[in-house]
Amino acid sequence: MKFRHFASIPVLAVLAMAGMQSAQADVTTPYSMYGYGVLGDRATSMQRQMGGIGYAMSSGRQINVMNPASYAAIDSLTFLFDMGADVSMLWSQEGSARQHSVGGGLDYVTMQFPITKFMGASIGMLPYTSVGYAFGNDIKHGAVENQGTGGINMAYFGLAGTYKGFSLGANISYNFGNIVNDVYSTPDNSTQGLLEHVMEVRDWDVVIGAQYKANIGAYNRLGLGVTYSPAKSMHGQTWVTQQALQVESKPDTIGYQKLSGKYGTPDSFGGGVSFTHERMSRWMIEADVTYQLWSKVKYSPIYKTDEPSAMVFQGMNFADRMRVALGGEWVPRLRGNYGQRITYRIGGYFCNDYLKIQGNRVREYGVTCGVGLHTPQDKTMINIGFEWKNRRAYPVRLVGENYFNITVGVNFNERWFWQRKIR
Repeated sequence: MKFRHFASIPVLAVLAMAGMQSAQADVTTPYSMYGYGVLGDRATSMQRQMGGIGYAMSSGRQINVMNPASYAAIDSLTFLFDMGADVSMLWSQEGSARQHSVGGGLDYVTMQFPITKFMGASIGMLPYTSVGYAFGNDIKHGAVENQGTGGINMAYFGLAGTYKGFSLGANISYNFGNIVNDVYSTPDNSTQGLLEHVMEVRDWDVVIGAQYKANIGAYNRLGLGVTYSPAKSMHGQTWVTQQALQVESKPDTIGYQKLSGKYGTPDSFGGGVSFTHERMSRWMIEADVTYQLWSKVKYSPIYKTDEPSAMVFQGMNFADRMRVALGGEWVPRLRGNYGQRITYRIGGYFCNDYLKIQGNRVREYGVTCGVGLHTPQDKTMINIGFEWKNRRAYPVRLVGENYFNITVGVNFNERWFWQRKIR
């Protein structure tokens, strides 16, 4: 008698899709008020422990959304389900002003399953961008407060196949979400007003990936990986409303436009090389580079120069984004006791971000580490990671930010697709 869990796949897929709206971790940074917010890199908890690497990585036990070609590495009997969350603590400083805040939440939900012996598929959700900030400024005869929430989620389906060490795959995603930027103006001895900018994104995207694995001797393996996502116009709509608060009034729409032709996403390139040694122990190291042509992207906000928010958004431009990452992992003994089979990970990265604020580039760098802990059944793994990162503008320092992040991911590994005989 054959026993298969095919019916459970759509059930889990529905549960993953139902969690999409909440699967976007909160961020707290004034830099997220610009552009589309803080960009994500499609990295799981395990990958974030190694600096966010993944273009050349392929494993039958971990999901790698960064390169869809990796889906073909899954074992034909295995089903993977991975979900992660994080807690982020921020210390920021601008001049003598200091601020501390805490954010976090569900970060991603992904799953992966085999199609045939040479094909695999994945479905899930990750954050494409995140927005979260709140700060105020005194102005002549009053004050202005700025608040922002939201972001863009990425729900994807990916498929990959492999032949003689070469794998090719693609992700097709539906990107959706709202970005809300509120400006509260409070003149002296007058009614408070609200100016609200809303961007509603209903878009799609595609990422193409390729990987090649070559054995070097009996115990070593070289991995190469590349990805490409084409530039395209963004779809959705954006509008601006104004409203007098503390009185009976309704929002008045003072601006509206479609996103198509006025907003977009860039050509994105990714590449990586990895080296793995596996005998009694196992260790792997990988180096990645991401390059995105944001300087060629259209971005046409509809605020006017006499609006209270204009003084904040003026002088913002996009610049080409480059991210370099290096990381690795080590298992002391593959068939040892529990402590010897713990996976230890470490990494670091540097990023010239896509934002240029009043001529200043936003830079980010960080170091990461973590462990992968097996459950008693030895298949499901709990990934616990730690990250410190710094973000600031250059050459004028503007706001300086230091983060300490704790990430937790649970990677369920089940042998669902096997035949059980009942005598």
